[in-house]
Amino acid sequence: MIVLGWREWLALPDLGIARLRAKVDTGARSSALHVDAQWRFHSEGEPWIGFRLTPGRSASGVVEAASRIFDEREVTDSGGNRSRRVFIRTRLRLAAAEREIELNLVHRGGMRFPMLLGRTALEGMFTVDPSCSFLHPRPPRHAEQGESHR
Repeated sequence: MIVLGWREWLALPDLGIARLRAKVDTGARSSALHVDAQWRFHSEGEPWIGFRLTPGRSASGVVEAASRIFDEREVTDSGGNRSRRVFIRTRLRLAAAEREIELNLVHRGGMRFPMLLGRTALEGMFTVDPSCSFLHPRPPRHAEQGESHR
């Protein structure tokens, strides 16, 4: 098992996101990615979602990506509010490990971390030491292009 702190740097290379700060939250079942805007479209007869986000603090680092819609489900946030969210599947790179995860897209503008990494993404590979943070190095600024990124 790879030990993570309560916050870590990660990459979502298939989406063109080279590095992103995330809160590691074992109390959350699913992972959530902050997006500034999202839109639906069809490609080759399948439903897709396009979205835009600013992973860092600078507006010059805007990322626009798209992915096939994997699912849509009701999610209850930490305040008890329920909403229907789009889920995608994408590759997570964290602590020199990679795996495919599900994550939902939501506006998290008021939150300190643009991504919440939930327990289904952690299961079987990672464990969390809540007394630590940023145990693993920050990924480089440039990501490789993945097949989901447009």
